[in-house]
Amino acid sequence: MPHAELKYSADLNIDAPAVLRGIEQLILRHDAGAGACKGRAYPAETFHHTHCLLDVSLLTKPHRDHAFTQALLADLRVEVARHLHQPCALSVGVHYSDEGYWTGAHIPEG
Repeated sequence: MPHAELKYSADLNIDAPAVLRGIEQLILRHDAGAGACKGRAYPAETFHHTHCLLDVSLLTKPHRDHAFTQALLADLRVEVARHLHQPCALSVGVHYSDEGYWTGAHIPEG
């Protein structure tokens, strides 16, 4: 299950839920088996320079090679930019989890 973290200066007029939905749809277009994307948005009230940063984390898989990463990165940049209507610094990163990452479900007892 991918993760997307959208961090941006609070002076940006951005519909964060729409951006996160678009990111999930985009990831699924590139990799139909990726599953739902756990998205979070963090507007920064205190900041220096108007900016937007998207970090996407995925599990390492054989088909997620350099070409896949570059194609996904390019499309993510376009997807985020289409939601930005003000000038700002924009950064987008695609990262892969290594053997130091665990994911699963927590189901409380009782």
